[in-house]
Amino acid sequence: MTAQQRIAFQGMHGAYSDQAARRAFPGAATVPYRTFEGAFSALEDGDVELAVIPIDNTLAGRVADVHHILPESGVHIIGETFLRINHALVAVPGTRIEEIKEIRSHVHALGQCRKLRKELGVNTVVGSDTAGCAKEVADLGDKSIAAIAPALAAEIYGLDILRTEVEDAAHNTTRFIILARDPLNIANDGTPVVTSFVFRVRNVAAALYKALGGFATNGINMTKLESYMVEGHFTATQFFAEVEAHPEQLGLRHALEELQFFSHEVRILGVYPAHTFRRENDLPAE
Repeated sequence: MTAQQRIAFQGMHGAYSDQAARRAFPGAATVPYRTFEGAFSALEDGDVELAVIPIDNTLAGRVADVHHILPESGVHIIGETFLRINHALVAVPGTRIEEIKEIRSHVHALGQCRKLRKELGVNTVVGSDTAGCAKEVADLGDKSIAAIAPALAAEIYGLDILRTEVEDAAHNTTRFIILARDPLNIANDGTPVVTSFVFRVRNVAAALYKALGGFATNGINMTKLESYMVEGHFTATQFFAEVEAHPEQLGLRHALEELQFFSHEVRILGVYPAHTFRRENDLPAE
């Protein structure tokens, strides 16, 4: 009998990361970890086969912790998946909306549901994550306390869904990366791919401008470029970038060679298929 594939995620069962992992790998066993570090370590140590980790959201922006952990982890990006975030108002069975006096959720979820909070005029309590708040509501059994959480969390913890799609913005979407211990050997056959990499430019005038010039002159579309400081120095800046090309394509090969000339380090984190969500929603990598 084939062993069930195990997928690590950060949070509790019922979290959006759990939902993303279940959709990307139906039938797999999703394994929760309290922190991102825990999920990465589980993958590195071989406790799980894959990890599904959020990297950015259309409203909240990048997941900063992941950008710091990923380059030093030794694991590789082998895919991506997108999840439309549908927040639900959940409460213990039999609760009426007018009975609610307090709503608990993650700070980002509370911020994404301001219209609902204004309508109900209730107190809000910030929790560590949406699924965790749903479990708290279930454990307390108090009809005056509700949570904003995924519908999956309501199903897992036996809660009623009082309203669905209570988020303010219809485009609220999170992108997740799929991680493995070994890189994906993907052929350069014209299939749309994404190449993710990090680099550090030399601390000289116009270094970033010169380093990135090769992508423009070689016709490579860079879809993401984000910077963050490392090693506690204001001059030690690392960049996370993504392009719509395969490293074996002549243009990207030349661009990376030019980038290397102006950088201390260039490291590819993954080369993987562009998710169909990009084409369906007019995102890059078509």
